[in-house]
Amino acid sequence: MKLVAEQLKGLIHAAVLAAQRAGELPLFAMPEITVERPKRADQGDWATPWALSAVRAVNEVRLATGQPKLAPLQIAQAIANQIVSQASPLLAHVTAAPPGFVNFTLAHAWLVSQITAIRAAGEAWATLDVGGHQPLQVEFVSANPTGPIHFGTARNAVYGDTLANVLQAVGYTVQREFYVNDAGSQIRKFGASLLARYAQALGEPMEVPEGGYQGNYLADWGRDLAQRYGRTYLEMSGDEAVTALTDIALNMALDLARSDLARLNVHFDRWFSEKSLYDDNTFTLIYRILEDAGLLFERDGAIWFAASQFPGNEKDEVVVRRSGEPTYLASDMAYHYDKFVRRGFARVVDVWAIDHQGHVPRMHAVMAAFGLDPKRLDIALYALVKLKRGGEEVKLSKRAGDIVTMADVIDEVGADAVRFMLLTRAAESEMEFDLQLATEQNNENPVFYVQYAHARISSIVRHARDKFAAAALDVDGLLAADGADLVLLHHPAEMALLRKMLELPEVILLAAQFLAPHHLTHYAQELASAFHAFYRDCRVVDTDPAQLPLSRARLQLVDACRLTLARTLHLMGMSAPEQM
Repeated sequence: MKLVAEQLKGLIHAAVLAAQRAGELPLFAMPEITVERPKRADQGDWATPWALSAVRAVNEVRLATGQPKLAPLQIAQAIANQIVSQASPLLAHVTAAPPGFVNFTLAHAWLVSQITAIRAAGEAWATLDVGGHQPLQVEFVSANPTGPIHFGTARNAVYGDTLANVLQAVGYTVQREFYVNDAGSQIRKFGASLLARYAQALGEPMEVPEGGYQGNYLADWGRDLAQRYGRTYLEMSGDEAVTALTDIALNMALDLARSDLARLNVHFDRWFSEKSLYDDNTFTLIYRILEDAGLLFERDGAIWFAASQFPGNEKDEVVVRRSGEPTYLASDMAYHYDKFVRRGFARVVDVWAIDHQGHVPRMHAVMAAFGLDPKRLDIALYALVKLKRGGEEVKLSKRAGDIVTMADVIDEVGADAVRFMLLTRAAESEMEFDLQLATEQNNENPVFYVQYAHARISSIVRHARDKFAAAALDVDGLLAADGADLVLLHHPAEMALLRKMLELPEVILLAAQFLAPHHLTHYAQELASAFHAFYRDCRVVDTDPAQLPLSRARLQLVDACRLTLARTLHLMGMSAPEQM
């Protein structure tokens, strides 16, 4: 579909060219055309300040040719007159307004025709083609696979998954990926921690290693392994046992992660192994590429990347430690080479916690080092979320003995509430998650408020079917596309609801352009509010013969609203309940 704003820009551009042909405006370097929503309803649906931005360029040409200056309002009037002469079915009124705006009021017939368009599109309503089907990857969650996913990571999961939905809605071919940190010393400490818990379950006094994992979940896993395998792993050498239990621990953690994320309606197309980057020599390859480019050097027994040669980087970074162990940067280098060069993604979005913001410039340096445009890599940062229980913050440490997992919170408030509440703030803003608010069944709870609007519409349609059947009216044709005269819709609440519905494509584009899916939650609440106001002011189901045509039209309006609400909820990864 084509946005109204883009259609208006096309009309404005054509009007400028027509005004130039008519001698009303000179030939000049045309500034960018922008359109915006006016602050007041009486100024129309859209406006452009283009005349104000063009006045200087216009008058430079006019003065150079001996013509008097034009005021911005005169330029705006010339544009408005040309647009009126185009007689676009999109517009009812086009007017010039001081100091130099052109205001646009959408045509009533066009507005109500969009009800039919929404209902015909269904779940595809508000789908755009900005991305041109380019391959795009969103890599998110990627939590260290060392235990259950704690609630602090839930924001990453919800933000990344909703962002993927939004980017898909604007025309990208999106792949969701979880990067599994299964290489390095930390994952072996995880295996060693499980070995200690396994040994303890068998009565052996083995301590969890320093810097290991103390979580109670490991004690549960250790007891389970003791029951299944007896003393098998105690009979191995220490290194063999750690290696074997590291693999087991990793698989147990990943199976649990898949299960918990599925409960949150988060699913991945690929789980990518960090270890594979070393097993298939990807790291060896990129090491040679960087070495040949003169971007690696040795200092203090370590291998460094010359990041300071690239903008935004003040210092160089270690790639291989003195011990010979690659750093996280080494893995990131190989991983992004694989993403862009081997797999050919046109664009990648990495979702990182905000405490990693210092690593962003070095990743852009890595892109440049590989000859890739750094703008193809977006690193979206999110702030931590504070969970409140009984007025006190709950600490979310994975290595501590007591953690609050993502599953714990889903059990308490439900997946839909978790997703909606975690999307209510911009990702980079800190937020608190109120467990009590998330479970309240009233309008103070935004999740309830939005989903109840959808359920209420579904109830209205069911009620209409019952009433029409009781009055021996055509139930099957109740919502037929040709079964209503939509031009009967004129009530201010009807038109306010319809106009709000038509904002969804703009909201989706805004969310995609700025990687800001929180706009969906605000829009959903505004749409629900517009519906509730309409329902208060307008009777929908009326089988009185005199009111029947209007009733049918209103039923199609609310059905289009139901689809728009459902589309918004589904983009947020939430359900659209038919009853509550």
